[in-house]
Amino acid sequence: MMSNFTTFLQNIGLARKGGIENAGWGRTLVVAIVSFIYFLPVLMIIFTAFKPQDAALSVPPTLSPTSLFGLIPDQFVFTPTLENFGSVFSRVMTAGGQPEATGFDRFFFNSIVISSVSVLLALVIGTLASYGFSRYPLKGNDTYLFIILTTRMLPAIVVIIPVILMFRVVGLSGSYLGIILLYTAFNLAFTIWMMKSFFDELSTDVEDAARIDGSSETKVFFKICLPQVVAGLAATFVFGLILTWNEFLFALLLTGVDTRTVPVAMNQAVSSGGRGTDWTLLASIETLFLIPVFLVTFFLQGHLLRGVTFGTVKR
Repeated sequence: MMSNFTTFLQNIGLARKGGIENAGWGRTLVVAIVSFIYFLPVLMIIFTAFKPQDAALSVPPTLSPTSLFGLIPDQFVFTPTLENFGSVFSRVMTAGGQPEATGFDRFFFNSIVISSVSVLLALVIGTLASYGFSRYPLKGNDTYLFIILTTRMLPAIVVIIPVILMFRVVGLSGSYLGIILLYTAFNLAFTIWMMKSFFDELSTDVEDAARIDGSSETKVFFKICLPQVVAGLAATFVFGLILTWNEFLFALLLTGVDTRTVPVAMNQAVSSGGRGTDWTLLASIETLFLIPVFLVTFFLQGHLLRGVTFGTVKR
């Protein structure tokens, strides 16, 4: 009975016949359906960004920009528009007024610069530190690593008051340098732990052979070790970028008008003071906000599978 059921699953592509092989059409279909369900909320945000404002909350809801060759009834179809994306950067702020620049070009620039610089700094410092913890462990090495990890365990709301006070004393409030250093510090713990796991799995035989041949420690690190942990670097960069890109509390309280990031500006843009939330504007900002992270993930996808599994999936 069990044998017949297993054979049936193999025939429809939901079970392997043995060995390593490509996924059958059955498993592929299941993965596609599950992936579509997970992506559906994002898809609806993107569709809302292209809807006219009166169609965003229409009943029945409009679900598609096309009828898909007549498969979708007309009452569920909307006419796409790009006006919402133009409103992100320039729109009428007061009744009867003229369109004004919203400053979102500057906010996107701030988010890109602050996120990328802080993550790269954390990646450089954290990679060097993780190599040291992996190859030159100190007495009580695990204790030091745990102490480093505890800095990431605390939620932002717990440490925000002392951070604000320190920023005011040293004059970093509202500056690029202050928020970049803060994000770098908060990304370090994750970077060190992530990269250490990759350095630990490397064989030291090649490194020892290089040292015997006269290679310096610097050359061993850059020529031998670093090229083998590219997947870890890619995964750590993407995770750190997402965490920093979406961060709200620190950006809200520690940035100024000139250094404001998109999450803070998005909150202020949709707080329309009694007029209700402009869902098409919010969806347009969110759609634009997704693009940089999507592009980074797309170009690094070749390294991400092994990276996100902490090295358990080999090339």
